[in-house]
Amino acid sequence: MSKLDELIKELCPDGVEYKKLGDFATVIRGGNFQKKDFVENGKPCIHYGQMYTHFKNTTDKTLTFVSESIFNKSKQAQPNDIVMAVTSENVDDVCSCVAWLGKENIAVSGHTAIIHHNQNPSYMSYYFHSEHFYKQKVKLAHGTKVIEVTPDKLLNIEIPVPPLPIQEEIVHILDNFTELTAELTAELTARRKQYEYYRDSLLTFGDDVEWKRIDEITKIKGRIGFRGYTQNDFVKPGEGAISLSPGNIQNGRFIFDECKYITWEKYEESPEIKVFPNDVVFCKTGSTVGKVAIIYELPEKATLNPQLVVFKETSCNPKFLYYFLNKEDIQSKVKALAGIGSVPNISQTNHGKIEIAMPPKEEQERIVSILDRLESLCNDITSGLPAEIETRHKQYEYYRDKLLTFKKKEA
Repeated sequence: MSKLDELIKELCPDGVEYKKLGDFATVIRGGNFQKKDFVENGKPCIHYGQMYTHFKNTTDKTLTFVSESIFNKSKQAQPNDIVMAVTSENVDDVCSCVAWLGKENIAVSGHTAIIHHNQNPSYMSYYFHSEHFYKQKVKLAHGTKVIEVTPDKLLNIEIPVPPLPIQEEIVHILDNFTELTAELTAELTARRKQYEYYRDSLLTFGDDVEWKRIDEITKIKGRIGFRGYTQNDFVKPGEGAISLSPGNIQNGRFIFDECKYITWEKYEESPEIKVFPNDVVFCKTGSTVGKVAIIYELPEKATLNPQLVVFKETSCNPKFLYYFLNKEDIQSKVKALAGIGSVPNISQTNHGKIEIAMPPKEEQERIVSILDRLESLCNDITSGLPAEIETRHKQYEYYRDKLLTFKKKEA
């Protein structure tokens, strides 16, 4: 019998009490500072957007700071409070949260809830990341373009509240899982940096090779503006062609698990952007501008949505072009050409002006062969570290949800 089983048998043999959050916690809205208020040194603060991009379950350090005058005007979280983002662009991200384990109060931005409670803060955070909580929050979420969960409604969320020693043991078990995954992820990050260094070194050329503009070595094809989609163009899977989007790109490959489909009429309307194996696809707009993928295989006929362009009739090795477009200096040029507006966008004309080194075909193939092996070590989700991390993550989610499932104590 494990230590956790022994604790449950000793402390709650008849089951665990389930309570509404409002029975043991208070929930208030954060607010009163914005990103423009950040200073280099000052009082610690958390902005709601950081919940999506940086923080996981717990933290004792903030990324950002505000002046003391802004701090004093702001809503504040105390040590052990939960800071939760209550608005997002999608249901999955809404209610992303972190337990604040620092020793001082922190300022908290708007679009958040500050949950003050008397339980183990790490246990609370793990629960708010669980499938059990997810099933409850989706019933509270509302909105279309912006998804929101009203902080007051969180008070009715039902949470299993075992005795603190049981909470502490669950946290200990899940912390060990998290630490192992973090170590593997750090190793993978280091491996990817090494890969990027070798990739850029192999693809660094001087004047001893010919350089050509992209529009001299390939035809850049994209969906013409007036041929964009309307709601009537979309159909159910299997009733039309796949419409690929930036969201289908993962580690330079297209993933077909969650594709949208358009009518065959819409597919045939733009034959120049039908895609096939070995086509190189490039994201030209939005937050994913510069993202590149190569099509290895297609499960069904496919085309592109308006955010993507495809390179056709390429005179160099397609994979060589794919790797070259991923180089750090090329990506920097793409970002500069796309601009920094609310919706970054690089025109096909400007993209075509970027110059690409054109070594002999034999040298292109040699470089591609080396980079294929190196990239596989970093990105292949069927082998190596990526596969192990994916397995560990699934194990963690399974055991987290299992550990947070209790026999409910009868009233």
